[in-house]
Amino acid sequence: MEAAASRKRAYSIIVPTYNERLNVALIVYLIFKHLPDVNFEIIIVDDGSPDGTQDIVKQLQQVYGEDFVLLRARPRKLGLGTAYLHGLKHASGEFVIIMDADLSHHPKYLPSFIRKQKETGADIVTGTRYVKNGGVHGWNLMRKLTSRGANVLAQTLLQPGASDLTGSFRLYKRDVLEDLISSCVSKGYVFQMEMIVRATRKGYHIEEVPITFVDRVFGISKLGGSEIVEYLKGLVYLLLTT
Repeated sequence: MEAAASRKRAYSIIVPTYNERLNVALIVYLIFKHLPDVNFEIIIVDDGSPDGTQDIVKQLQQVYGEDFVLLRARPRKLGLGTAYLHGLKHASGEFVIIMDADLSHHPKYLPSFIRKQKETGADIVTGTRYVKNGGVHGWNLMRKLTSRGANVLAQTLLQPGASDLTGSFRLYKRDVLEDLISSCVSKGYVFQMEMIVRATRKGYHIEEVPITFVDRVFGISKLGGSEIVEYLKGLVYLLLTT
């Protein structure tokens, strides 16, 4: 934590990775491109990728500097919530942005997140596909219907106070993120939904910005049938416990 304090940044961008060798350099480049006047750091939390992702990140550190691109690796896949916690240990920012490395979350939206938080004082700013000017690109009809149906079901049962429950492109006040992670028990696909539901129950101020979610450019999608089953189980759990 002393090292984090000595390089104090306004924003810490945590990017969990697993087998993102083909994407990580481009996502880092685009973050720097779209935040030219922002004091930030990028924290890459890699879960032991066998494809050489960490080697690429080390090369990026030589380009951008180790104070701006931090590699905080773990030995194996240990879950999304713990990846954020691991990144938080090394974060110096008052605000924390979480985003995927697979280019489904375009860094061009980052200024909108930051602007919205400054204008509203929000505790959380979340990207949403389900409002005007938001959307999805690259999904077939079945996947769009599955995603929309899952979201409508969750909206109806949980009344979460946000239009897009399963998205993971968000800005948090640091202490809010720490509080929510410590409250959540879900893993995988359900984790993001539980974060927003518990934020609403705790009375945190949530704002939204429209984003277009783009299906991953390189690599293989990690969403499958087992994740959909886990989502339905998680929905029942949250219905009973929040």
